[in-house]
Amino acid sequence: MELKVLTFVLGDEEFAIDIMKVDRVKEYEKTTKLPNSKDYVEGIINLMGEVIPIINLRKKFMLEDFEDKEKSKIIVIRFEENGKKMGFLVDDVKEVITLSGDQIDQTPEYSGVSAEFLLGIAKLEDRMILILDVEKVLKKEEKLAIENMIK
Repeated sequence: MELKVLTFVLGDEEFAIDIMKVDRVKEYEKTTKLPNSKDYVEGIINLMGEVIPIINLRKKFMLEDFEDKEKSKIIVIRFEENGKKMGFLVDDVKEVITLSGDQIDQTPEYSGVSAEFLLGIAKLEDRMILILDVEKVLKKEEKLAIENMIK
């Protein structure tokens, strides 16, 4: 089994997401804040006529917020279940790499709260990469709440 992933940086950690879930990567764009939304919902942007909610992954993973959002990137994700798109605000996007099955370990049980968001951990010669399960970053209720705000 091979997995082609897009790697990105969040704080001191390197993450990856399945490239098949990525719609595009774009430079930071100021968002329009939604009233009564969770603090990790950065706001919405207009992407070629489509309203896209932007999730601040630093806040979602309870990390310190960005020092300078202008330098951040937005990874636009397409969800399989409904074809809807959502943007993840990250520090920086690095590269696309192909991981083989023997480079990916299951997420250890003891790896804390964020373990529920992970598909596994990739072990490369010089680094470890946390592989995100984009379908689980937001719970169903959270996705619905966000979708209802932008209807």
